[in-house]
Amino acid sequence: MLAWTSLGLSACAREQAAAPAAAVATKTIADFFPIKVGDRTVRMQVAVRPYEMQRGLMERRDLGKDDGMIFVYEKPQQMTFWMRNTPTPLDIGFFGPDGALAEVYPLHPFDEKTVASRGMQLQFALETNQGWYAANGVKPGQKLDLKALAAALKERGFDPKRYGL
Repeated sequence: MLAWTSLGLSACAREQAAAPAAAVATKTIADFFPIKVGDRTVRMQVAVRPYEMQRGLMERRDLGKDDGMIFVYEKPQQMTFWMRNTPTPLDIGFFGPDGALAEVYPLHPFDEKTVASRGMQLQFALETNQGWYAANGVKPGQKLDLKALAAALKERGFDPKRYGL
């Protein structure tokens, strides 16, 4: 039986080696991208599609210390978020089209009251664990690495130009 298994595995290995390399798959919402905010790096999941944005971090309890989710909008706007079905306490940072952090607010688990930005010309929102911005000294005016965000969008299969990048 052992010899049969070894031969079978060897045959599979030869077939795989002979097969042409598959095209690189587009990354998904489940993938993380290292993107800097100021001089700190966050492993970000990139939410672009409406259903990804609506789902956000709902039901997540596994957000790492320096992990987050960035929501990317096509045009600057006022933003509103809530914490429906979200058990993890979060902070949300709102960024302008130039990548500058404008506002940061705490978001509380399961709170369905909306948190609205004061600014009307914001294009990106980054959710992190609550206290991340303060603990890392990330303050309004510091910039999101838009080149890294554009590269992440490309890897997700989106044209960065559509988002002003």
